Amino acid sequence: MKIFKRCFSICILLITTHVFANTASVYFNGDILTMEGEQPQYVEAVVVKGKTIAYVGNLRDALNAAGTNPVLHDLKGQTLMPGFIDAWGHFTLIAQNTLAVNLGYFSKNPPSTTKQLIDRLKAEARPFNGWIIGAEYADAFLTDGPLTIAQLDKAFPNQPVFINNISTLTGIVNSAGLKKLGITKATKVTQGMIPIDPKTGKLTGELIGMPNVEATARVFGRYSEDLILETYRKAEMIYASNGFTTAQSYETTLDDIRNMRHAVERNLIRLDLIALPTYDVVDQLLASNKNYPFGIYTKGDGGFKVAGILVSTDGAPQLRLAYFSKPYADTVGVPKGWRGMAIVSQDVVDRYAKLAYQKNIQYYGYSNGDAGIDMTLLAISKAIRETGITEDRRTAIAHSFFIRDDQLDQYKTNKILPQFMPNHIWMYGDVYRKILGEDRARSMVPLNSARAKGMQFGIHNDTPSSGPSALFTIWTSVNRVTYSGTTLGPEQGIDPYFALRGFTSVAAYQYKEEASKGSITTGKLADFVVLERNPLKVKPMEIKDIQVVKTIKNGQDLYVRP
Repeated sequence: MKIFKRCFSICILLITTHVFANTASVYFNGDILTMEGEQPQYVEAVVVKGKTIAYVGNLRDALNAAGTNPVLHDLKGQTLMPGFIDAWGHFTLIAQNTLAVNLGYFSKNPPSTTKQLIDRLKAEARPFNGWIIGAEYADAFLTDGPLTIAQLDKAFPNQPVFINNISTLTGIVNSAGLKKLGITKATKVTQGMIPIDPKTGKLTGELIGMPNVEATARVFGRYSEDLILETYRKAEMIYASNGFTTAQSYETTLDDIRNMRHAVERNLIRLDLIALPTYDVVDQLLASNKNYPFGIYTKGDGGFKVAGILVSTDGAPQLRLAYFSKPYADTVGVPKGWRGMAIVSQDVVDRYAKLAYQKNIQYYGYSNGDAGIDMTLLAISKAIRETGITEDRRTAIAHSFFIRDDQLDQYKTNKILPQFMPNHIWMYGDVYRKILGEDRARSMVPLNSARAKGMQFGIHNDTPSSGPSALFTIWTSVNRVTYSGTTLGPEQGIDPYFALRGFTSVAAYQYKEEASKGSITTGKLADFVVLERNPLKVKPMEIKDIQVVKTIKNGQDLYVRP
């Protein structure tokens, strides 16, 4: 009898589980924006069964399609649209930064003065690996900035402190930090700078380029897999709270790839995670498996995958490291006629572009100045010519900040997707006016020119190099407002719908996932975001203030706003 009762209970549990697993959900009574096509389209209702969209259309037919006792989700006038897809970002860096104090403009209490910044460090920081660490710092956003080594030394005379800039390419440490890192005036630098104050002859504490990258690695050090996975979960919530259902991490190492895969395989992360390693890491992957499965998810239509190969040509334009065909307008502190520089040879770019086309590995360029873009275009054109491959390989070039009009034509001819980062307009537009001049500054991120040429283009945040909000980036794409409140190149602004496409349908296309993501269409994954208001119906300047209410991944709530 006990055995019968136990078996009966198990059968009931299995039946109940099966019933609930197959219960449909119906979303209705809101603006359901499908993101299908070139113009906005709305439907009355969406039916989800399991992790898939089962029906899209009117409410009456939706209720019929849902079957018996569906779960009803009344949107109450809110907006449902496809979940945002991160086309270019640093998931692993966002995770790492959760070990630091977030000092960014998008933090809960962004500092506006150096005193507020130091006060937050004192109140919130907990030493990690022997360091007090701050992240997302930007001196332009401090009314009395920049932060100085003298201020850090006064506040933390004995405790090593490292403050990483939002660009992740520069930072500042105090004297105790310099000592712990072993940095002196005699320290040799290959790429970048360790500045010396000409008045005092002492180090300023600033680290630029590779010295900062190397310092970041040493400051955080290596930590346990359990802690890594804990930071991944925190990073997932940052993404999900901003409406993302897919996240990317570029410049991934072999360790990053292993950890990301483990996190997904162990179901600790529900976002789809995409790694994008640099060419040297791709060499190692191919050495271990000449048929390495690039672009293939571990769970069929989701999970984890390595997207392709990344080749960068030049550095950050706001630091005057982007490579241009004409000199910077402001060359104070750099050689006369300074045009920036390439960080890799043309031969290297050529070699890996050809490898990508030969092996059908998706090629991702990273080029900022127009001369850097020329390098990538030359390599891709050469690869196409030598391999004879003219099909659309979804080749992409980020950030394409200062792309010329003739280069846009080459993108279109060679089926290259520009992957733009509009937030630089808000963050550094005023800087670019000074260091590049008005004409080059106003033509940066030429979204409207790309649209006029009939091109698809993606849009990204590059978090943590800018904030994690897709809606803020969409706001910048539409309004092109700088930090000082002026407008930069308003003729290159686009309408909100095309900006939204950059985070949805076009991002899915970039990853070759348009059959399963990017729009609310029958048969696609139920990856959604619910917004409190419709970005297409509010005033353009209000778009950045729209709140994410809920993020849904594979039909299940991933984030719900408290």
